[in-house]
Amino acid sequence: MPGFSTNAIHAGQEPDPTTGAVITPIHPSSTFAQDGVGGLRTGGYEYSRSANPTRTALQECLAALEGGRHGIAFGSGMGATDVLLRVALTPGEHLVIPHDAYGGTFRLVDKVLAGWGIEYTPVDLGDLDALRAAVRPTTRLIWCETPTNPLLGIADIAAVAEVARGAGARLVVDNTFASPYLQNPLALGADVVLHSTTKYVGGHSDVVGGALVTGDDELAERILFTQNSVGSVPGPFDAWLTLRGVKTLAVRMDRHCDNAERIVELLSAHPAVSAVLYPGLPSHPNHEVAAKQMRRFGGMVSFTVAGGREAALRVCGATRLFTLAESLGGVESLIEHPGAMTHASTAGSALEVPDNLVRLSVGIEDVEDLAEDLSAALDAH
Repeated sequence: MPGFSTNAIHAGQEPDPTTGAVITPIHPSSTFAQDGVGGLRTGGYEYSRSANPTRTALQECLAALEGGRHGIAFGSGMGATDVLLRVALTPGEHLVIPHDAYGGTFRLVDKVLAGWGIEYTPVDLGDLDALRAAVRPTTRLIWCETPTNPLLGIADIAAVAEVARGAGARLVVDNTFASPYLQNPLALGADVVLHSTTKYVGGHSDVVGGALVTGDDELAERILFTQNSVGSVPGPFDAWLTLRGVKTLAVRMDRHCDNAERIVELLSAHPAVSAVLYPGLPSHPNHEVAAKQMRRFGGMVSFTVAGGREAALRVCGATRLFTLAESLGGVESLIEHPGAMTHASTAGSALEVPDNLVRLSVGIEDVEDLAEDLSAALDAH
């Protein structure tokens, strides 16, 4: 069986049969000639909302990387989330979400789907007793992030999958923070894996996209039908950019992890930092679980600043190499204040994040330059 990087470079990406081009072509055509009324050509394409050859290549690659039979690419991670929730839930049914879920996921569930009659319960998925207590007869889906955004919580995927099976519910794992290189939830019992491919999979902050991967044939068919019906698809150039990015995922992730570990050392020793959140730390409450199910611990680091919100804001505004910006997973390092930026939608809810929390997406620059930049910002806070 091919290794990870071999699949990243070759799965779904055979040389073009017409020209021999080793890089998958961009197929910008919106429509495709048919052999007759209702008769598709050999490739099976008719209209690019339904399917496109460049998107097919990306989907086959992502399925190979996650060990699933079906990869389905979307125009954004939230587009993928929306379609999956439409397929998995009907009004009156219930889902469980992490108590520190991504703000966009929470906003969709709380502000949109709740009005449609979907019920939800936020739970610390690291606490299996709390999870079991939250499950209802109407629970159809457990939504898991691990590591979580932005508190870097860890859930035991295999254990959560067992709870889901016992409840007759599906388990979906948002694998965005880990990437397929560091973690493969399907192998641990998940039914569906979700990615914001905008992040580590694309890796260069130049494309927005999302993906679902599953081994469930019937579920994949329903997802594809709903996706085609609502039109939540990526354009061919977006698919091509994502496919280009994924080729270097393994080497990038190793550098992200190397750099993050050095930054964690710095933060752990700095007097301006009151706590460091990183699953690679032995002090992390679920460090052993992370070590069991992840290859390494990732490039995302969060920390709290002594002195409260204003001190945290000053640190965010004082860095030079760490760019103040939302998103994550690109080659460049980013810094943000979740409470005022990515997770502002959770304010006043059970998912509200600490106001002195800072989140870092540690890039692949020279790590000593990153350490010097962050140290200066902390010293001046």
